[in-house]
Amino acid sequence: MAVAVQGAPSKGSSREREPRPGLVERLKLSYSKYWYAYAMVTPVVLVLGVLVGYPLVNGIYLTLTDANSLNSARQIGLKHIPASYHFVGLHNYADVLWGPGSYDRFWSHFIWTIVWTVTCVTVTFAIGLGFALLMNQKLRGRSLYRMLLILPWAVPTFVTVFSWRLMLADGGAVNTMLGAVGLPEPAWLSDPLAQKAAAILVNTWCGVPFMMVSLLGGLQSIPGELYEAAEMDGATPWQRFRHVTMPGLRNVSSTVVLLGVIWTFNQFTVIFVLFGTNAPDVNILVTWAYYLGFGQQPRDFAQSATYGVLLLSILIVFTTFYRRWLARNEEATR
Repeated sequence: MAVAVQGAPSKGSSREREPRPGLVERLKLSYSKYWYAYAMVTPVVLVLGVLVGYPLVNGIYLTLTDANSLNSARQIGLKHIPASYHFVGLHNYADVLWGPGSYDRFWSHFIWTIVWTVTCVTVTFAIGLGFALLMNQKLRGRSLYRMLLILPWAVPTFVTVFSWRLMLADGGAVNTMLGAVGLPEPAWLSDPLAQKAAAILVNTWCGVPFMMVSLLGGLQSIPGELYEAAEMDGATPWQRFRHVTMPGLRNVSSTVVLLGVIWTFNQFTVIFVLFGTNAPDVNILVTWAYYLGFGQQPRDFAQSATYGVLLLSILIVFTTFYRRWLARNEEATR
């Protein structure tokens, strides 16, 4: 006589019958387990919300209005004048991108901003890589050289730029040295083409130390056995640089280039301290946005905020495509 034995329910079926905890229960469980982490993160979130979140939301709101210094709320003595600007929707974006004179107001500054960013990042990366390769060699007094090359980065940017402004002025140190060797003495602070060259020069001076230090760290993380194996295989110095050094620097290079693009695209200090608001041809988007909001009368807060939101959007789009491009390249090389 056969006896049928009923087995215990499988683990999978029992799990399927278990009710899934709701959102409130999951939050309570997470808080009970990680309350210390939440306590540490909360002050940072609050500070970022006040310093970043609120200005960002308020700026986006201003782009949808016609706010300026004449219709914004203000206090004159004891009398408070309320705001009288109106909601205009996406009119500011359409006006900036396609309105009358949009090329002179936006597209010309956008093109120069792209040229400025690409030129500065390329030159800064090339010089920084060259110094990093040099500092990675066993040189006498290498520590002293490193300290001297890092000094432009250690000094506050506005101090460095103001010093360059004095040296580039008419009769300054730069033109004095150029005149001493019989070279032309450009008007660095007044001629439009010379202004652009001066801006690139000063920004490169400020950015090379960061590139050098970052790339030097990447060079020192490359195993020496790879160079020894390549040398034993008869690789030339150029081949070792191309097939060992550059692939080994891929992760560091991609990061410093991305940071360099973001910083240079928004580099306000160099251009503003070097030229002020008297150099319309050298204004990039961020300095032009400042001029609209604070350098003219009446101050156009709505247009200035619109430029800020467009800057943020451009950088978000660039960063997204840049990271995807890097991910595809990494997958292709595996």
